[in-house]
Amino acid sequence: MSDLIELGTEAIQSLSAAQAWHYKILPGMPDGDNQTVYCANRDDIDVLTEEIAVILNKNVIVEIIDDKLLNKGLARYYGRKTEGATLIEGVQEDDFLLQMIDEAARVKCSDIHFERYETKCRVRMRIDGKLIERYVLDSDTYPTLINKIKILSNLDIAEKRLPQAGRLSFGQTGSKIDIRVSVLPTLHGEKIVLRLLSNDASEINLDDLGFNQEQKEEYLRAVKKPNGIILISGPTGSGKTTTLYATLKLLNKETHNILTVEDPVEYTLEGINQVHVKESIGLTFAEALRTFLRQDPDIIMLGEIRDSETAQMAIRAALTGHLVLSTIHTNSAWGIVSRLKDMDIPSFLLTGTLNMAMAQRLVRVLCPHCKAEKPFSKNHMPPGYDIPTPVDKHYEAVGCSACYYTGYKGRKAVYEMLTIDQSLTKYIKNDNEDINNYFKENKKTRLSDAAFDLLRRGETSIEEIYPIILDQTNNMSR
Repeated sequence: MSDLIELGTEAIQSLSAAQAWHYKILPGMPDGDNQTVYCANRDDIDVLTEEIAVILNKNVIVEIIDDKLLNKGLARYYGRKTEGATLIEGVQEDDFLLQMIDEAARVKCSDIHFERYETKCRVRMRIDGKLIERYVLDSDTYPTLINKIKILSNLDIAEKRLPQAGRLSFGQTGSKIDIRVSVLPTLHGEKIVLRLLSNDASEINLDDLGFNQEQKEEYLRAVKKPNGIILISGPTGSGKTTTLYATLKLLNKETHNILTVEDPVEYTLEGINQVHVKESIGLTFAEALRTFLRQDPDIIMLGEIRDSETAQMAIRAALTGHLVLSTIHTNSAWGIVSRLKDMDIPSFLLTGTLNMAMAQRLVRVLCPHCKAEKPFSKNHMPPGYDIPTPVDKHYEAVGCSACYYTGYKGRKAVYEMLTIDQSLTKYIKNDNEDINNYFKENKKTRLSDAAFDLLRRGETSIEEIYPIILDQTNNMSR
């Protein structure tokens, strides 16, 4: 037998990580009513066979393998598990935390969740926007690990009744990651979430984000204007800040004075002056922006426009000859205009200062190693959606070791753009105008159509784009 047992996707998914570690077994590929299970030599084989047969609903055939081979398979397919204060392979808790953060950084994980329940403790990682269970911990080990995180974050290890928030830094192999720490008391113990903030924007490029050529050219025309406002909308986690920093990297020249105010500062970029919001001492977005205007800026980036005061200050900055980049929470590009009107920004100021309103979403990209081709039918789409381009096939997510058995690897952004020009002025000034007519008359790409184009090119699945298309279809029908 080789030094590692190869398990198929169907076999791996037949048992949860908790079950595999609890019984210390590896599932083989189902064969009709039978399924092989691999385990090390033990005294309770008969009992094990009966219990696993109930879980799998199969006739179980037990095959004895070497203990080291079993542990290798468990570590690869179901992550490491702690036993008492020591991890398998002799890894101590301090090392486990460092290795886990290092792993999270390598796979571009955005958050690590430590959760305690009545019968188990688990660690999940958010990879490409979805949570994946990576480790199962013993209940005895969990409190020690939580205290270790608290100590590193300068939090009170004795306080277990109230939420706490802190920060820590992680540096390895020459890179540095800033981590926000949030502690929440729950029914069975404390839950901790680590938010990983990669502070290096040098690798971010507009070409890698998801713009098609036409969208890229339209966006560049807007950002290369000497003044005005560019606003990007979308829900939390839709990549707005990444788009802004790719833009700042493009505009970052010795001749430009660029200032940013954010909460928190998610990236660092050499040559840009960055400010972290501290509302507890009065350093708000509006106050920082007010000071920026006395700092001779060329370009200003606001992490978010949250209120009327900040919106009015941004308009003032644009009117006085500055380029302002920011984000705002709405569902569509046109929703940005409506939101600014709700913040008491007059229509004539909008048409005079807003260069571009843009909405974006992130869509997971199918793993190229395991995606499966399927025939396409228009019935796969929500009722009322007009398919922009005929399609006869699509691809489904399958899952393999290269993508953590999720079927996806990486994400791309899809965009909806509105350049504020003369043809849009009447729509902005007249609230009764149907903006859908503008998109049809000018052949503008909606979010739903941009998402469908990724499906047409075989880069994503129906499951990924369906919510975007459904949301857009419902909004257009109102």
